[in-house]
Amino acid sequence: MQKETGTLAGAIWQALSTKGEVTLRKLKAEIEAPEPMFDWAIGWLAREDKIVITRKQRTFYVRLKESNGVPASAS
Repeated sequence: MQKETGTLAGAIWQALSTKGEVTLRKLKAEIEAPEPMFDWAIGWLAREDKIVITRKQRTFYVRLKESNGVPASAS
């Protein structure tokens, strides 16, 4: 299960590196991952300090965390 979560986290990182900031809902629809796996992968990236999640009114947005102006690399 950990390998699948890591692979999905990599796919999420790639999508964010291409698209920039997106809503969690839009990202989830694009990735097409099973319900708990998407949440686990987002949690993995958040725990690794790779993403920033912000709330604007009722919507959550996610983007890659930047380091010196360059998106952080996936682990």
